[in-house]
Amino acid sequence: MNLKTLITLGFLAMLALLLAIGGYAYYTVHRLDLSSRNVLKDNFYSVQLGQQMLQALDQVEAAPNAPTGLPRFRQSLTREAGNITEAGEKEVVDSLTQNQADFQRLLDAGATAEARTPKLALLRQQTYRMVALNTAALTRKNELANQRAIESGRYLLTFIVISLLLGLMFVLSVPEAAVGPLRKLTQSLEHATDSDFTATIPVENNSEFGRVARAFNRMLVQLQEYRSSTLAEFITERNRAASIVSGLDEGLLLLDENRYVILANPVACHLLGMKTERLVGRPAADVALDNDLFREILTPLEVDAARRDQAVADAPLLRIAQRGEEAFYRLAVQELVSFNEALNKNEFVGQILTLRNVSDYKKLDQVKSNFLATVSHELKTPLSSINLNTKLLQDERLPADERQRITGYIRQETQRLQRMVAELLDVSRLDAGAGIHLDVRPTSLADVVAYATATVQAQLDDKNLHLDPQLPANLPEVRADVEKTTWVLINLLANAIRYSPVGAALTVRAAVAGTFVQVSVQDRGPGIAGEYHEKIFQRFAQLPDKAGYRGGSGLGLSIAREFITTQGGRLWVESELGSGSTFCFTLPVVL
Repeated sequence: MNLKTLITLGFLAMLALLLAIGGYAYYTVHRLDLSSRNVLKDNFYSVQLGQQMLQALDQVEAAPNAPTGLPRFRQSLTREAGNITEAGEKEVVDSLTQNQADFQRLLDAGATAEARTPKLALLRQQTYRMVALNTAALTRKNELANQRAIESGRYLLTFIVISLLLGLMFVLSVPEAAVGPLRKLTQSLEHATDSDFTATIPVENNSEFGRVARAFNRMLVQLQEYRSSTLAEFITERNRAASIVSGLDEGLLLLDENRYVILANPVACHLLGMKTERLVGRPAADVALDNDLFREILTPLEVDAARRDQAVADAPLLRIAQRGEEAFYRLAVQELVSFNEALNKNEFVGQILTLRNVSDYKKLDQVKSNFLATVSHELKTPLSSINLNTKLLQDERLPADERQRITGYIRQETQRLQRMVAELLDVSRLDAGAGIHLDVRPTSLADVVAYATATVQAQLDDKNLHLDPQLPANLPEVRADVEKTTWVLINLLANAIRYSPVGAALTVRAAVAGTFVQVSVQDRGPGIAGEYHEKIFQRFAQLPDKAGYRGGSGLGLSIAREFITTQGGRLWVESELGSGSTFCFTLPVVL
């Protein structure tokens, strides 16, 4: 039987005993109360009526013709006739009724007192008899009620004793049934804490404790198996952790609180040019004596702990030669702290030194430096030209046509400066996360091509280039930002003009491709090698001079791709060395 069922049955049995005792006590008290009420209601009432009848007879004897004597007797006798409860009481009441009628006739006939006295004495005698009958009944019923009360008390006491014995049995058996298996479980747990997993719990039934015993016995078996395999798993986990550390692409050194090297991954060993056996287990100071790089790594750690983080941050990049190239590494130091429960405080337990390869960031920084130098040069050239031409304009001796030509040069250089500044502003907005604000609306590509062609016409004329726009008459409108799309086309045309030989032809085409319109700008320039097709769209991209390209700011194509991609299109290049280049972009058709 389940322990829950056993406890429930025990409580239900106790509740049943309480209900039985309470019900029997209530029944006994109610029966005694009802018996007492009947006695008071019947016999005691008859005794009271008899006393009233005797008082009326005394009044009749003193004043036979009094108006209240005999009627009061007759009234009480009538009430007694309606409350007959004992054997023989009816005969006495009938006799009293007959004698009372006889006495009334004597009074009506005017009989003397001597003639009425026997009849009055008979009425008094019969009244006493009636009272005696009810008094005897009262005594008898009272004795019977007392006997019943004593008997009920005995029964109730017996019932209480039996209930107490049953209750004690439940109190002693139910907790023992719950605590007994717990003792066995506690003993087995104590054995298990002492690494003795053989002390199983005997399964005696299918109760909750029986199921717990089975589960505990299974746990002991699993603990025994786990204990047997712990060492192998520990070795496996250690090897796994070692594999993770060894697989890091950063140099990792671990020093304990006494500055002993306790771990060095292969990358760190390779950078230091030392084997693991020569590093691990040795004091860091001794290793520094034999290795200049390690000594340089330890230099920021020699300062006070309060200034150590700043010293590490201010430390210069470590230059390490790798495969014939110079690589740059940055040192990072992480203090290891462990909580000591015995002392209730944190304690320093070591340091992790990491050497992170920042060569790519260094190269990017160099690219930016080159970009700034290029931009400075690009800005310096038109500014110098504008300055020179401005000085020439100040000469009043120049003829009008020469002034007009110089003014055109100034306008071209000014437009060149405006274009460069616009590119820089667009890049700064993109880097700041401001995004690109578009005014997308149905746009005619023929108008965009016409405006872009008119913008670069002066550059075409300067190099004697011929622009051939090939647009179908039924070209649908596209969803595009007119300003951004025109900027992209002007940028592509300017690049084509810059790299086209004098007198060459340029072609602008447009055609429907599904739900998009594809626009292409084809030149007759030197072409672009395949490995640079994606690189030219990156910021600050510079193609090698030996391939026949002249570098610019490296921003125009990157911004153009951002503009087209944001409008839902795509920008790419199709080119081969010596075969010219075709830059293409798509825009969605207005549906």
